Amino acid sequence: MAASIRFTKGHGTGNDFVLYADPEGEHGLSVEQLAAIADRRFGVGADGVIRAVRSAHLPDGDAALVEDPDAEWFMDYVNSDGSVSEMCGNGIRVFVKYLLETGLAELAPCQSIPIGTRAGVRDVQRLADGFAADLGRWRLDGGEPLVRARELPVARPGLGINVGNPHVVVAVASDDELDGIDLSRAPELEPAPPAGANVEFVVPRDPLVVDGIGRIRMRVHERGSGETLSCGTGAVAAALAVRHWAGPSAPDEWRVEVPGGVLGVRMFAAEDGEHVALSGPAELVFEGELRV
Repeated sequence: MAASIRFTKGHGTGNDFVLYADPEGEHGLSVEQLAAIADRRFGVGADGVIRAVRSAHLPDGDAALVEDPDAEWFMDYVNSDGSVSEMCGNGIRVFVKYLLETGLAELAPCQSIPIGTRAGVRDVQRLADGFAADLGRWRLDGGEPLVRARELPVARPGLGINVGNPHVVVAVASDDELDGIDLSRAPELEPAPPAGANVEFVVPRDPLVVDGIGRIRMRVHERGSGETLSCGTGAVAAALAVRHWAGPSAPDEWRVEVPGGVLGVRMFAAEDGEHVALSGPAELVFEGELRV
């Protein structure tokens, strides 16, 4: 007999998710079920599916509780094709919004909550107009692979950056060039990363810096999801890459324009090295019931 689950549809700057609560870890879905839910023609439609499960009831949650015993909730995130992802910067803001709206957690303005993810525990702060997630330490990782994409005139070198999941950032020359890239097919990377990567194409605004804030525009192809209206960790990777290319005088605060809106990125010193934070809105748009 088919079972039913209650779900909520949410998004962060157009990066959309189907969320459902499974506190005791009793209702994990198969890859096929998850992909069917995310299908935009035959399912609810989303860039990914997020299960809210207590860390204590998920094998991947054990490491989160070792890292921070207060990380009660784990964001069990999968891409739209059902493949597992380590982290989602937009998704974690929407996840916390979901926990608060469903009464699974409480969080006063300006307070933070630790959330378990496969990239480690991430602290999310409640703001007046959204949420900010400390995505932890980042690193240059993945070298400078050559990137080819449809309607990109010539192959370009990318910069590998890891912010809990792998990214390759590519600079393009103009808004027209950025708009002209066809991301209906995944860009080709040479050499190809073993686990794949999200690929961001970015163009600086002119001027690059206004009132101490860097400004860039970005499009992204996410592994396992295709082109999306926004990618939180991708916005972070893009800002880090442009700061790296711009040199030591570049700012530590950035405004990143994505097709679905605007995200904020901030780099700051921490005890274990430089961290990077992502801020932006989180919206819940409707609820429903699914037979799975």
